[in-house]
Amino acid sequence: MNKPPAATTMRRDTRSRGAVLGELERTRARIAALRAEELGLLARADAIAAEQTARVPSAAGREREIPLREMAAEVAGVLRRSDRVMQNRLHDATVLVTGFAATVAALRAGAIDIAHVRLVHEAGARITDADARARFEQAALVVCERETPGRARPIIAMIAQKLHPVPLEERHAEAVGQRRVWVRDLDDGMAELAAVLPAALAYAIHDRLTQYAREVAAARRGAGSAEPPDTATTGAEPADTDAADTDRAAPASTAAEDTDPAGTGPAATDTRTADQVRADVLTDLLLTGHASTPGPHAITARVQIVIPAATLTGEGTAPAELLGYGPIDPDTARRLAATSDLWERVFTSPTTGAVQHVDTYRPNRAQRRHLDARDEHCRFPGCRRPVYYCDHDHTIDHARGGPTALCNLANLCVRHHTLKHASAWTVIQKPHGILEWTSPTGRVYTDIPRRVLEFTALTTTEHPPPF
Repeated sequence: MNKPPAATTMRRDTRSRGAVLGELERTRARIAALRAEELGLLARADAIAAEQTARVPSAAGREREIPLREMAAEVAGVLRRSDRVMQNRLHDATVLVTGFAATVAALRAGAIDIAHVRLVHEAGARITDADARARFEQAALVVCERETPGRARPIIAMIAQKLHPVPLEERHAEAVGQRRVWVRDLDDGMAELAAVLPAALAYAIHDRLTQYAREVAAARRGAGSAEPPDTATTGAEPADTDAADTDRAAPASTAAEDTDPAGTGPAATDTRTADQVRADVLTDLLLTGHASTPGPHAITARVQIVIPAATLTGEGTAPAELLGYGPIDPDTARRLAATSDLWERVFTSPTTGAVQHVDTYRPNRAQRRHLDARDEHCRFPGCRRPVYYCDHDHTIDHARGGPTALCNLANLCVRHHTLKHASAWTVIQKPHGILEWTSPTGRVYTDIPRRVLEFTALTTTEHPPPF
């Protein structure tokens, strides 16, 4: 029996505005209650792992980490998430259930939603004194029950600052140890580079980028100096909270701010905004050490790219792939290929998409090249650790007669290599490099090489790929 189109179903829906709003409110409350139930289940899973850990002798060293890793991997399999992420979520759930019981109760009652819970947890987790934390939670819930998460965030942060028994100076000294840099994937061939730094240094870096951007603009105009852009755009006045907030929220400055009024100088051909110039300067400084256009050999990082043959020669326009990220534009792929010291040709099956052969001039490395091309990352379900941080693991242990053959090898990161050998997780390898993992409770999770999975998915669409 065919289902009616979605548009037809919507037209048949005769609920009034009041009915819709009432149902939305009830649905939100049900979702919040389920979120609270999920937190309780995650906290219980964490407690089970802790009970198992307590039975491991304290002198066992790293073996005491296995129960929690095993549980996190099991929960990750059920929820289709990374086990590293789930290990943190197990801990966070325990902190919330045991340390912020009133917040979880408010979530269960539908008085707040999960975004409010995250705010309370983030701001209050650093308050270790039980009495101070209870006062903070009570005050924070008053705010959460009346404000949106966006509006509640600065208020809750200020409440935490005022009620925290440890002086800010001491907390800052500890927080400095958490500084880090990371990358988050975005769409359309872009990525976000972010860093956690002391606020003074972060603002100083932004200010220096702004100064470089002004110098670039001045040089392009052929002038000796440049009028500074609006501080609401540059964020050069960190002491002014409103200005800093405007910097984050306002649209980018127009190109006219960085060009001469008459539009007759060299800057007339430069349409970059001030924000774009700052981004370009940051890239130049990190890759070349100076604020100028980087040369063709500025990037020396290890990069693995898969380029269709027609795209490489310029005859085709199919996107190339940056392994670990996704599609990139053909021009970028060809430019990086032109500066590469080594090329490899990967032949894939026209019927399954599986990697069949990899050209190489070093036969003693052929198996590793094949595995790296096939796997691309750690082959434990959900893990994306790149292959160059992985081990070539024997699916059937070599000591137990497992051959050193492609059908018995797979890339595993150290974390999951250890989990495979030190816990009740087991794995078998099927044709085309497909791994079948079995958890300690008997659940089976299949990990398919990305190319085989992609090929299978494409062949089920209305327009199969042109082979």
